[in-house]
Amino acid sequence: MRQRREELGLSQEDLAARLRISVRAYGNWERGLVKEWTDRKLLALAEALEMSERQCFWLFRVMVDRDPPPTWRAAEENRLPDDPAQRDYLCDYAALMESVPYPSFLVDHRWDVALTNSAFDQLFRSVRPHPTALPDDNFLRFVLFHPDAAAVLEDHEPAWCVPLLAQFATALAGDPEDEGLRSIRQEVARDPFMEAAYRYGVPHWLSTHGTDAAELDGAVRTVRHPDPRWGLVRCRMVAETSRMLGEMGLTRITLILSTPTGAPSGPVRGGGFTQQQGARLRAVPSPVE
Repeated sequence: MRQRREELGLSQEDLAARLRISVRAYGNWERGLVKEWTDRKLLALAEALEMSERQCFWLFRVMVDRDPPPTWRAAEENRLPDDPAQRDYLCDYAALMESVPYPSFLVDHRWDVALTNSAFDQLFRSVRPHPTALPDDNFLRFVLFHPDAAAVLEDHEPAWCVPLLAQFATALAGDPEDEGLRSIRQEVARDPFMEAAYRYGVPHWLSTHGTDAAELDGAVRTVRHPDPRWGLVRCRMVAETSRMLGEMGLTRITLILSTPTGAPSGPVRGGGFTQQQGARLRAVPSPVE
């Protein structure tokens, strides 16, 4: 609750006003001092915290170990399966992911995030709120559009953006009518910097490195962990899909972090895709005059 409130930039007073309760009462909610959670309280809390359907689902699961009432519908598309057996599987899978000390998350073919563990949330804890590009909402949009992405993902452009853009181009070519993929394509087109990366950078990068370079499973990347005990740390990406996850169209990605090296003494390298960095991407060849 506190994490979501802080993501929205709200104080306890703000949430209490939204819920029409006292600040002291809301403080008790946040400290876990509520003895009984009713549907009314939880739905009011989900609305006050501007939770998605997926977030509301997990709020009910964590607080009362059951699904939200079927009468409640969020505005955004439901990313959770309708099959009760698949939902139960995801609940157990969440426990499995939580037992892993490395950042781990489930994504679908659009890179919409269905589930994260605490280590993932910890890695991206310093990321500021964003309307469409939070790492636990859509990981591709986060990598491409969030201004804080380069602060966490080292070598942001060549190691993260271009390979994911290459995967996105393949996904869009395979399903050009998918509304979610088309929406991302439109966002890319509206950003001249990203459009140049998509149209010119990706083909050039693939011709240089080969199509296998776009595969995430086994790829070695570097992240900058906000915990100074980790600092700048190497990670290997492991992508897995069990039978049940495959039926739901989900893939689990885990970032296996190496032994902590401590925070580096030098300045943060890389500033992400910002117009202030220059007229073109390093991965995009200079235009032929």
